[in-house]
Parts: sequence; structure tokens; C-alpha cells
Amino acid sequence: MISAAHSILFFPGFDPMTSDIVNLNKIRKARDRAGGKKRAEENRVRFGRTKAEKETAARNEEARLRELDGAQLVRRLDENHDDSNPGNVS
Repeated sequence: MISAAHSILFFPGFDPMTSDIVNLNKIRKARDRAGGKKRAEENRVRFGRTKAEKETAARNEEARLRELDGAQLVRRLDENHDDSNPGNVS
């Protein structure tokens, strides 16, 4: 056990009679949460997009898919075509 005289000599500013008990797990978790909030803010700046940007990207993607579907070639299957061998096109 640390005596009051010992604590004054080795821990300046430490008063064993008025000190609060500190839960180190709470301090560690609070520190980690603060770091997580900082990292989340950095990610919002780096990767975040506004609602307008997301809507524009969605519209562009839909238009691209429509254009791609419109250019798709449809192969007509007839009786002379052997579908089991793709290299055999008649």
C-alpha cells in the first residue's frame, strides 16, 4: 500500500484522500470511440456523395443499361441451327 508521504514524493499532484477511482476500460473505450468518430468524419469527406450526386449516378447507370440493352443482338433460333455446338453456325 502506498502511504500518503510516499505518494507525495513520487506522484506530485496525487492526493490519495481525494482521488477518484478510474475505470481504465471506460477511458480506453472513450478514446477508441473518439478515434472512430474522427475516422468516420474522414471517410465521409473522402467517400461521401451528396444526394444529387447519387441520383445523377443512378440516372446515368440506367441510361447506360438501356443503351446497352438496345444494342444487344438477338439470335434467332431456327430449325437448321444446332445450339449444342456454338462453333457450328448455319
